Amino acid sequence: MRIAFFSTRGFDRNFFDEANRPHGHDIQYIEARLTPATSALAAGAAAVCAFVNDFHEEVLNALHANGIRLIALRSAGFNHIDLPRKLALGLTVARVPAYSPHAVAEHTVAMMLCLNRKIHRAHARVREGNFALDGLLGFDMYGRTVGIVGTGKIGTVVARILSGFGCRILAYDVAVNPECADIGVHYRSLDELWAQSDIVSLHAPLTGDTRHIVDAAAIARMKPGVMIINTSRGALVDAAALIDGPKSGQVGHLGLDVYEEEEQLFFRDLSAQVIQDDVFARLLTFPNVLVTAHQGFFTKEALSAISDTALANISAFEHGRRTGNELQ
Repeated sequence: MRIAFFSTRGFDRNFFDEANRPHGHDIQYIEARLTPATSALAAGAAAVCAFVNDFHEEVLNALHANGIRLIALRSAGFNHIDLPRKLALGLTVARVPAYSPHAVAEHTVAMMLCLNRKIHRAHARVREGNFALDGLLGFDMYGRTVGIVGTGKIGTVVARILSGFGCRILAYDVAVNPECADIGVHYRSLDELWAQSDIVSLHAPLTGDTRHIVDAAAIARMKPGVMIINTSRGALVDAAALIDGPKSGQVGHLGLDVYEEEEQLFFRDLSAQVIQDDVFARLLTFPNVLVTAHQGFFTKEALSAISDTALANISAFEHGRRTGNELQ
C-alpha cells in the first residue's frame, strides 16, 4: 500500500524503514506538515501517516477528496481528530494505543530530579566556570508525597519508580487500578491529592472532564512550593494560570514536556525566530521551570513500537482485517 508520511524527521525514516521490511509498503516520506494546502501531496496514496494534531476538519475533507481511506496515527492520543467528520467521510483511523510506558514514566521522573536538584542550572553554571552551590539546594525525594493524576500504564510505572525512592504515593482516577493498590498507592479525591502532595504528576487522558484540571483554583489548593509535572497532554494544564504560580512561589517547580499550544512550536527549529506565544515565552524566563519539547516518548524502544504498530495497522487494513486499534 502506498503511504503518504507527513512531518518526516530523520529518526522517523530510520525506524519506519526497518519496521517496513516484512510489510513492503511504499512509503512516501514528506517533510512538510499535513495541512489543507499540503494534503495534495497525498494524491495517489491510500493511507496517510501523520501527527494527531494535524487532522482538523479541513484536512479530513481534503484527504477524502484525494482518495485517502486510512489515517494511521503515530500516537496514542486522538483528541484533535474531528471524529464526527471522520465517520461522515467513511475514513478509518488507527492509533498506537501503547508503545513504551517506561519511556514517558522515566522522563517524568528525570524532570522531577532535574528540577529538584537544579541540574539544568548547575550544568549551565559549571560550563561558565561557576562552581558555587548557592541557589542549588534540593530536597530528599525519600518520604515525600507524590500525587499521580491518572493511573493507567504510564502512571502505574511512575508509581513503581517513585515507590522505589521511598515516596508516599497518592492517586486520583475514575477507577482504582489494582496494580497500583497492590504496591501501596492510596487513592484520594482530587482536592485531597492537591492539598497533600509535594509533587503532582499528570498522566490522565485529555477529555472534557480533564481539560484544565490544573487551573488557578487547583493551584491555590496545592501546597505552597508544590512541584507540578505534566508529560501527558498539554491542555490538562491552563498554561496562563501557571504564570502567577512561579512568580508567587506557590509553584516551586514546574516541568512541562507538553504544552497546550505546542503544535505551533514543537518538533521544529525556531531558534532564529522570535517566539510569538507570550505565555510560553514568559514561562521560559523562570529559573524553576523546565520545558522539554514533547520528548518523553523519544526512546529507541518506543520508536520501534510506534513504527511496528502503525505499519501493522496499515497492513491489517490493506487485507480487510482489524487490529483493535481503530477508532470507532
